[in-house]
Amino acid sequence: MSLAAKLWERSQDWVIFAVLFVMSAMVLVKSDGPTLRAVRATSLAVTGPVEGLFAGMGRYRQSLGENDRLRAETIELATEVARLREARAENERLRSLLAFNDSSAVQRVPARVVAKDITQQQNLLTLNVGSQSGVEIGMPVIDERGLVGKVVLTSSRYCIVMPHQSTQFAVPATIDALQQDGIVRWDGVNYDRLLMEYVPKTEPVQKGQVVTTSGYSEVFPAGVPVGVVDSVFAGQGRNDFMIYLRPSAPISQVNYVYVLLARPDPERLAVEEEARVELTE
Repeated sequence: MSLAAKLWERSQDWVIFAVLFVMSAMVLVKSDGPTLRAVRATSLAVTGPVEGLFAGMGRYRQSLGENDRLRAETIELATEVARLREARAENERLRSLLAFNDSSAVQRVPARVVAKDITQQQNLLTLNVGSQSGVEIGMPVIDERGLVGKVVLTSSRYCIVMPHQSTQFAVPATIDALQQDGIVRWDGVNYDRLLMEYVPKTEPVQKGQVVTTSGYSEVFPAGVPVGVVDSVFAGQGRNDFMIYLRPSAPISQVNYVYVLLARPDPERLAVEEEARVELTE
């Protein structure tokens, strides 16, 4: 078989197809009769829904991409709103702290809480002030809302504070409405409650009454808010109430504080220690 015959045998189908395709195209172009128009209309009616389906799928894929973009923008905006809210809350706390400072003549040092350890029985706060600022062990720590704790350790630039949320902390306090004294401490159970003891059962203690420092402490001044009465229980076998307080300054919300530069009177400490020694002999 010759080369030409072989080529024709291999390509004859494509040649015939091309000729028929060209003839069909010429017929369609030159003919515009009613029958051809009907055929065209029928073909459009058949292919139209298919084309609409594919177009809808494209729009669906496009809408999915648009939803992902909008979702990412929503998350970014929510994060920005959260940052703005935190900044506003911090500004309000700072303004309150400045107003509190202006309203009192007690010498104090402003400080910021740089570390918190509030997951144990002996919780601690770290402040960014120390002995260089006049801070000493035993000095009380407050914020614009009330009592926070007392300094238990100092370095030149930092100090450690034992907050009221510590089982070793205790402060003399009084129920303002009753002028009844007691001792406030943390029982190590509820992180959002303090316990006031040694208030006789005969006193009309009620929920909502304000408790402040009594001034009988060595360093804590009188009148610093400690908490508000939340619930009152008559302990079995006891002559005093178990009074639970909501702290005025919850430790989880404390960020900026003041260290009161209050030092105990050495003479008072000496005579009190002498009395304790005399009574134990």
